[in-house]
Parts: sequence; C-alpha cells; structure tokens
Amino acid sequence: MACDTKEFTMTDNIQVAFATTDMKQVNQHFGSSKSFAIYTVNEEQAILKEVAQFENLAQDGNEDKLVEKLDLLQGCAAVYCQAVGGSAIRQLLAREIQPIKVSENSDISELLSALQSELRNGPTAWLAKAVQRQKKEDDSRFDDMAAEGWRE
Repeated sequence: MACDTKEFTMTDNIQVAFATTDMKQVNQHFGSSKSFAIYTVNEEQAILKEVAQFENLAQDGNEDKLVEKLDLLQGCAAVYCQAVGGSAIRQLLAREIQPIKVSENSDISELLSALQSELRNGPTAWLAKAVQRQKKEDDSRFDDMAAEGWRE
C-alpha cells in the first residue's frame, strides 16, 4: 500500500474513515469514538485527508451525539470501527456509509492495503456500489457546471 501526500492521478477514489485514537489502529466504538482518520483511497494510493477529534462521549444511548459524527462522515463509503450499535448502523446506511466492524486494534495500514487489493481484484458488493456512486457524482459535476454556464 502506498500512503503518501501526493495528489491522486486516478479518478476512482473513495473515502473511508477509521475510529481511532492513535491514527495507527482501529480502537474505538463508533458512537463513543474520540477521533476519526479519514483517507482518500484508490487502487494505488491512500492519502490521509483529515483527522477529526470529538469530546469524550459515553455509550449512553444518546442519539444526538451521533449527528456530528454522521455529518463529518458524509461522503465516506465506509467507516471501520471495533463496534457499532444498531441505531448507528441504520443511520450510517441511510447516508450510504457502510459500517465495518473489525477486531480491536486492527492495523489501519493493513486495512487500507486490503481495501486497495479489493479495488484492484474485484470489489465486494458494498464497495462496488460505493465506487459506482462516486462515478455518478463525478459525472454529475460536469452537468452542474454546464447548467451554471461554466466555460473552459
């Protein structure tokens, strides 16, 4: 896996988030996660796009605490976490964000490598849908520019 800060050369990029406190391992429950690392990924590169931190939040069933996290993850294809509650799963899926539960302390670089391998070798159903959604969004931006009277 190539993880660097250069600009992407390919257009088939997706964004994924990891619930983490150390930026190296997935070590947080989605609802009480103190921070997320968000990467832009394609078959060849993975670039850290953003790190977002939150106040300490207990896993108390308070649904309002999820809104800020859900808003932050808008545009992400998936979020990797060590656990996620049923209500959060429903809200993530409604925003077309795939929750992915992984073992505690799963290595982020290994997960990125596996994701890139999957992109190269044929994605699973959720990933294929995410890539297709991204392509549609990319194509529609040209229609939006034309409607605004944009010229080269």
